[in-house]
Amino acid sequence: MAVAVARARPAARRKRRAKAQRRTAGGAVWIVLVGVLLAGVVALNVAVLRLNLQFDQLARDRDKLRAESAELASELATRSASARTSSLARNRLGYLPADPATTTYLDLGGP
Repeated sequence: MAVAVARARPAARRKRRAKAQRRTAGGAVWIVLVGVLLAGVVALNVAVLRLNLQFDQLARDRDKLRAESAELASELATRSASARTSSLARNRLGYLPADPATTTYLDLGGP
């Protein structure tokens, strides 16, 4: 009987060791799985940060273009003002407004 008891103990020890090894292996798998998930979260956050930086740059470019467009529209309005145009015609080109008394109109006989 002593021999049977002695043999049962190593078998029980082997079972305990196998369970402990399985638990350790299972724990390592969970650690690796959580590590991979955390790396994925970090990579996703980095991608979102890059997109936000690009979005901010595009917003700044858009604001610059809008300011430039407003400046050009203002310049166009200034250059197309009739008082300025009359002044330039008179001073640079020597044109004078036509006298209504000496102006004649030609009728082309249209419908």
